[in-house]
Amino acid sequence: MINRLLFVLAMASILTSALPAWAKLNARTIEYQAGDTALKGYLVENPKFTGKRPAVLVVHEWWGLNDYARKRARMLAELGYTALAIDMYGDGKTTRHPDDAGKFAGEVMKNMPVGEARFNAALALLKQQPSVDATRVSAIGYCFGGGVVLHMARVGTDLKGVVSFHGSLATSAPASPGAVKAKILVFNGEADQMIPADQVAAFKEEMSQADANYRYVGYPGVKHSFTNPDADRFAKEFKLPLAYDKHADQDSWNQMKLFLKEIFR
Repeated sequence: MINRLLFVLAMASILTSALPAWAKLNARTIEYQAGDTALKGYLVENPKFTGKRPAVLVVHEWWGLNDYARKRARMLAELGYTALAIDMYGDGKTTRHPDDAGKFAGEVMKNMPVGEARFNAALALLKQQPSVDATRVSAIGYCFGGGVVLHMARVGTDLKGVVSFHGSLATSAPASPGAVKAKILVFNGEADQMIPADQVAAFKEEMSQADANYRYVGYPGVKHSFTNPDADRFAKEFKLPLAYDKHADQDSWNQMKLFLKEIFR
C-alpha cells in the first residue's frame, strides 16, 4: 500500500513538472466597461510572486483579442508581471479574415476618443488589481495594437513605457513638445510594405520634435507581423505581405525585457 502511494505521488510530481509554465499561472477572462461597450479582457498573474508588482497591458493585432495576444500576456506573467490583454473591439470580438479585421481596426482608429476610452478603462482595471503597483504600468502592442500604444503615448497617458511591435507609425495627431510621458521602444521590419520608409522618417522627426524619449529598431529584410508564427499562414491564405522572422521575434522580445526592467527599476 505504501509503495503504491509513493508511486502515485511520484507520478503526480512528474506530470506536474511536465506541465508548461503557463499552466501554473492564474489566468481568467475579466469583464469591464467603457461607456456603453462591454469589454472582455484576459488577466494573468503569476502566483510565484508575492506583493505588488509592475504590470503590462497587451494590445492585440487587428484580428482582435485572440490566442496570440493571450500567449503574450502569459509570457509577461511568466516574467513576474501582472498582464492584461485588453479588448479594443468590444465583447471579445475576433476574426480570422483580413476584410473584417481591417473594418474592426478602422472603426477604432477613425474614432480615437472611443479607442482612448477603451484603453483607459483597461488601464484603470489593471491598476485596481491587488497584485499591481499602480505607479509602475506599461503597455505593449502588436500591429494595430502597436499603433494604439503609440497613440496613447502621444496624448500623454501616464505610463512608464510603451513598446510597439510592427505597429503603424502614422498619425493625424502628432505629439506636442513635452506631451509624451512614457519612454518609447519601437520594432519594425525594414521590408514592411505596410510601414514605408517615409512613415518611419516622419515618426522619427515627430518624436524628436516632441522631445520624446524613444528608440527605434529596424530589422533589415524583415516583413510585417514578424513576431507572429501564424503570419506565414495568413500570407499564403490571403496573399498578404506578411512573414514570421524567428530572429527578429526573439531579439525584439529580449530587448523588450531589458526595457521593462529599466523603466520599472
